[in-house]
Amino acid sequence: MKRTNSSQNWLRRHFNDHYVKEAQKAGYRSRAVFKLLEIQEKDRVLRPGQVVVDLGAAPGGWSQIAAPVVGSKGDVIAVDILPMEPFSGVTMIEGDFTEQNVYDQLVATLNGRPVDLVMSDIAPNISGMRAVDQPKAMYLAELALEFAQGTLKPGGDFLTKIFQGEGFDPYLLALRKSFGKVVIRKPKASRPKSREVYILARGFKA
Repeated sequence: MKRTNSSQNWLRRHFNDHYVKEAQKAGYRSRAVFKLLEIQEKDRVLRPGQVVVDLGAAPGGWSQIAAPVVGSKGDVIAVDILPMEPFSGVTMIEGDFTEQNVYDQLVATLNGRPVDLVMSDIAPNISGMRAVDQPKAMYLAELALEFAQGTLKPGGDFLTKIFQGEGFDPYLLALRKSFGKVVIRKPKASRPKSREVYILARGFKA
């Protein structure tokens, strides 16, 4: 199948990307690890002994960073519709987070344990049409927040990717009602032209 010019341009940018090269060199599963590493350095969202849920986890880069930090006394549960190669310290659930049976499987895996951190790098398949992509992205962000509100312990944290656009401001307001502190991060590894930012909400008001 012949590649379009846009897909060829994307591939060229991807393989020339500094963070892609650094991820390959360091043995990380994706360039996205550098986004979490920068947030971790600034905000210390990951700590030993935590129960962490990683939504939209594939190929597993964020969980790869989280597992050694939380250590043997903690737990990382990673969920994605795509298959992931397993690795130590991470429980993986393959399935669509928007489906009830997968949601129920995740809740069952937690087995009543309160969660310290819900982190979500989940995003829809991008069509390139903002009017289509933005509502899909917001829907996923809203589901992630709903899950966090139902599982976080008092004082817990929520880190999520979100795209600036329609629905962003009401979402930010909802976070401020549920959490003590809300900050917006734009990691260096997040492409400058992307509308993508990360919101860190801390101190869940259970």
